[in-house]
Amino acid sequence: MRNSNNQFVTGQTVNIRDTGEEVTILKWQYVKNMKRYSYIVKEHPGTFYFEEELQGQ
Repeated sequence: MRNSNNQFVTGQTVNIRDTGEEVTILKWQYVKNMKRYSYIVKEHPGTFYFEEELQGQ
């Protein structure tokens, strides 16, 4: 995989900024037309979050 500038990696535990809920990154991808990264978390696999909606611990 090429070098990426995403803030979080698969398996990392982070918090959702709005709720403070602790979640684990399941998958991430770069959304080219929006020029930012999206993340799917293990606890809510039907929802995606952008980098600015999450914070590291």
